[in-house]
Amino acid sequence: QKPPQTPSPPPVAPEGDATVLPVLVMACDRSTVRRCLDKLLRYRPSAQRFPVIVSQDCGHAETARVIASYGDAVAHIRQPELGDIPVPAEHRKFQGYYKIARHYRWALGQIFRTFRYRAAIVVEDDLEVAPDFFEYFQAAFPLLLSDRSLWCVSAWNDNGKEQMVDAGQAELLYRTDFFPGLGWLLLAELWDELEPKWPRAFWDDWMRQPEQRRGRSCIRPEVSRTMTFGRKGVSHGQFFDQYLKFIKLNDRFVPFTRLDLSYLKKEEYERSFLPRVYAAPEVRVEELQGNQRRELGAVRVQYTGRDSFKAFAKALGLMDDLKSGVPRAGYRGIVSFVYRGRRVYLAPPSDWTGYDPSWS
Repeated sequence: QKPPQTPSPPPVAPEGDATVLPVLVMACDRSTVRRCLDKLLRYRPSAQRFPVIVSQDCGHAETARVIASYGDAVAHIRQPELGDIPVPAEHRKFQGYYKIARHYRWALGQIFRTFRYRAAIVVEDDLEVAPDFFEYFQAAFPLLLSDRSLWCVSAWNDNGKEQMVDAGQAELLYRTDFFPGLGWLLLAELWDELEPKWPRAFWDDWMRQPEQRRGRSCIRPEVSRTMTFGRKGVSHGQFFDQYLKFIKLNDRFVPFTRLDLSYLKKEEYERSFLPRVYAAPEVRVEELQGNQRRELGAVRVQYTGRDSFKAFAKALGLMDDLKSGVPRAGYRGIVSFVYRGRRVYLAPPSDWTGYDPSWS
């Protein structure tokens, strides 16, 4: 059996607008990767600017055949170590998470060490992308280059269920302290920083720890630019059935590259977003649930601790879990969403001083 052919590294484009942003598709044993690849290839504006590289783990023959059927439209690379990973006995049931972390480490190493790309967009084989997926990342990439307080751009809104977003504001973007994943852009410099300490398992929650995040934020959209169709996977579908399958995928193309995104730079954002949140009148959860005080427009619900955050989030249909003390989609503790057609900010007091990693 001859070793799989590794694509030769593409020519590295100059900085700025012409930078090549490869899409790294992480695949294993889901032959439904076809749905992911079909949409990527349908919407991608340029094969030169956005090469698609499928990294396959697991050695699954049927999935390999599907990937091969695309011929030269995608590059197919294969993670070479397929054996089980020695894990502590109590982690045996988490073997899948160890293999995923190993695959990410290898695949990102290929992208940044072997092919020497400047940045990459990472998607998993069960994600379907929106028509303006590439436009979004192309427009946000310069922000990531210029604002050192950012460390990723994500296509995903963790609270992006249809009734909790304003589809009429599909152009709206936010900063978030929560690492969302699920279609995300990173720079080669971030890989330089993470690779030496890359974890053996649970890489996404590891990214959310303060030691890795180091006070940095990601950009995320009001309306998700990816949706997941993968119920089958290591996390066995409970999360999928509760939340993931209800996430609204944006269907209206927004010309992000023609919009001014400078409002997302840290100083400007804190000058505009924070005053808007704290100027919104405070209401009680019960008033929202009773559809009262509609005349107020955007409103704020204040929480004062972990328990009140979780209770209010649950009551309003938000994801109520915290990772290293950070709420999903939160920025400085604030979660912005739509409830019964009105903009709501679930927010800590305005003298907030930082996250408490013991909130979980």
